Amino acid sequence: MALILNEEQTLLKDSAKDFMAATAPVAKLRELRDTNDETGYSKDLWNKMVEMGWAGICIPEEFGGLDFGFHGLGIVLEETGRTLTASPLVASILVSATAVTLGGSEEQKKTLLPKLADGSLLMALALDETAHFNPNRIDTRAEKSGSGYKISGEKVFVLDGHVADTLIVVARTSGDTHDKKGITLFLVDRETAGVSVTRTKMVDNRNAAKISFAEVEVEATAILGSLDNGADVLEPVLDRAALGMSAEMLGSSLEVFERTLGYLKERTQFETKIGTFQSLQHRAVDMYCNLELSKSILIDALSALDDGSEADLPTLASSVKAQLCETFHQISSEGIQMHGGIGMTDEHEIGFFLKRARVAEKTFGDANYHYDRLATLNGY
Repeated sequence: MALILNEEQTLLKDSAKDFMAATAPVAKLRELRDTNDETGYSKDLWNKMVEMGWAGICIPEEFGGLDFGFHGLGIVLEETGRTLTASPLVASILVSATAVTLGGSEEQKKTLLPKLADGSLLMALALDETAHFNPNRIDTRAEKSGSGYKISGEKVFVLDGHVADTLIVVARTSGDTHDKKGITLFLVDRETAGVSVTRTKMVDNRNAAKISFAEVEVEATAILGSLDNGADVLEPVLDRAALGMSAEMLGSSLEVFERTLGYLKERTQFETKIGTFQSLQHRAVDMYCNLELSKSILIDALSALDDGSEADLPTLASSVKAQLCETFHQISSEGIQMHGGIGMTDEHEIGFFLKRARVAEKTFGDANYHYDRLATLNGY
């Protein structure tokens, strides 16, 4: 498999890079933070991203999308990572549109996917219940009630949960807390009686929410996938989400590396450019090597996914996410250290990347989670 972009992917990358640099620099994130924007993202920017076709990039053409594949979406996410752009692209498209595409009925796809593709509908996945990512640990219950179900429980770290129109709620319909069997996915309107949403702002200034469900009534038609077998949909969705998040993390890592390298070339100490100091050169080379490895395995994984190599997806997804967690952690930390005192100030943008790194590492599983998963997948 060639670890390079084809002509169409290169054109997409160039257009995305130019668009993000011109329309959504890191200064826009600072503005959202300082104005305490109620949505946490720019609606005008999101509308422009939709006009570019990015909301439909991995949605099938028959449902209003471009069907350009996850490699295409990864390219776009990489460029949003470079500018730390806050948008519904991860929660609504990478995660929710994928869940509907993989697990939705024909009617659900016809109803939801065109609206996701044209930006008129926002969705979010309500999964986590503790501070640690564990997709099979589900206490939220969905009890049979007449022809439908009543959902009760609490969710945390729901990305864009307070602006989502529709929630994909992961609930337990049978079995014990840690059982993989017995998990069911439900589509729930955020305005349904019994749904309580509390917006929380993370250290990287992104949106998340705490959501509680107090005997929320839904019909059986709200089930996404099949009863008790939601994990069969959830697992491949989260694998794709891990790859998409890794693409964003790669973009951020590349940006920090390039900014840091530029600083090493211009900063003078003792009448000498600090980039000539051998110790800093060694650290920069180590960063470069990790970046090249990260780029290669991400391209390999996204290409394999679009080529239909589903059997290898869990291993590929965990390998890539673990690698990018370590790479982004290293490079964001080195970026601060090599910038010295100025890097610690709020006026300098390099600190925004460090904060984003710490949140992105935990999103869809950190390095430790994925190393443990890799060991399990390989029989250890």
